Order: sequence, then C-alpha cells, then structure tokens
Amino acid sequence: MKYLITILFSMFFATQLSAQDATEILNKVDDNMNSETSILKSDMIIYGRRNSRTVTSVGYAEGNNKSFSEYLAPAREKGTKMLKLEDNLWIYSPSTDRTIQLSGHMLKQSVMGSDLSYEDMMENRKLTEMYDSEVIGEELIDDRNTWILQLTAKVDDASYESRKIWVDTERYVPLREELFAKSGQLLKKTELREVKQIDGRWYPTKMNYKDMLKDGKGTDFVVLEIEFDAEIPAYIFSKAALKK
Repeated sequence: MKYLITILFSMFFATQLSAQDATEILNKVDDNMNSETSILKSDMIIYGRRNSRTVTSVGYAEGNNKSFSEYLAPAREKGTKMLKLEDNLWIYSPSTDRTIQLSGHMLKQSVMGSDLSYEDMMENRKLTEMYDSEVIGEELIDDRNTWILQLTAKVDDASYESRKIWVDTERYVPLREELFAKSGQLLKKTELREVKQIDGRWYPTKMNYKDMLKDGKGTDFVVLEIEFDAEIPAYIFSKAALKK
C-alpha cells in the first residue's frame, strides 16, 4: 500500500511539475514574441500556382487590442489600411474610398489570397492567456533542441481549439506550430526560421504559414524591420487614420 501511494504521489508530482514547466516555457515565449508596442515592416510573399506576388506593409501594435497596418506595395494594394480595436476590424480601400467593417465568419476569409486569415492577423494575445499547456516530448529541428508543448484552449474565443508548438530549449522561440480545429483536424502549419537577437530578445524573421486545406507552398512572412517598445502616436489607432 505504501509503495502504491509512493507511485501515485510521484505521478502526481511529475504531472504538476510538467504543467509548471510548460507554463514557464510559454511565459518566456510570450516575453520574446510580445511587447508593449511594436512597429513592423514586412513582406508577405503569396505563392500561387504559376507565380508569386509580394505585399509590403508597415504595422503598428499596442498591447493586445490595438493594431494598424498600411500596405506600401504593390501599386494596386498601396494605401489599403486595416485597423483593429478590441474585437473590431475595419479595412479602408483607396480604390473605392470606402471603409468596411469585418466581423463574424468574414474574419476567417483569406487576406489577399494568402494562407493567413484576418482572424490570424488580429490574434496577438499572449499564449498563456488563451491556453493551458503541457510538455509532451522533445525533438531536434535544424540542429536545435526543442520541447514539444500541447496547448488546449481555456477561453471560448480562441481561434484554434488546440495547438502543438515546438520551442527552442535555449532561446525560447517557437520553431514550428500546428493548429487544430475542435474536431482534431489539422488546419494550419507554421515554420519559423532565421531567428535573430533584436533589442535583447530572440525573434524569428522568416515564417511560412501553410493552410492545410489548400494546395501550394503556403505564404512566407519576412520581417524587414522591427522595433519593440516604440513610441506610437495615439491618433494612429483611430478610424480617422484610415483615410489619412
């Protein structure tokens, strides 16, 4: 009986330790990937069946609830702007001089034919706020040791019911991610590469997003410039800024 109690206690302790370690790992990932404010210039390379196109944009973010982005190129997309405030998303199109608001199922639509949805673009909450986590294994990716974390949604409005994330054991940066529906179906895969140290944190500067329900090579997202904890004028996060 004493032996059985010892085994049960050891199993319980191991489970609690794993959960605690997973939370600590995820907190460090959040610290690397999130900041109070940021300014990001990027290329989004969208691969089609015959050719690819590159969309260049600059984006501003403050906390979890405010973001603003403007497309700089190509010419036909230039001047298109998006504003997120809380759960609301507005898009301004210079060709029509109109602003529309997206909500509900419309947020699941593809952004400019890419493998990213508007919902993906809007999601910038910390992982620890949305998911419970546990370490389920280890794996070597590109000669980097990683922990494999299983994430399960603990909030009703998470875009994905569960995730698997491979975290670099030294730099605490995700190198791979799989996103799942409630049914367990794999919806998207992400590969994160070219990790660099920027402003004292490790950050991936090239990411490939692959919608598993579509054919093709996915969509590359390349960081051209990024500034963390930057000063951003308050007017940027206003509907008036969409038409400026």
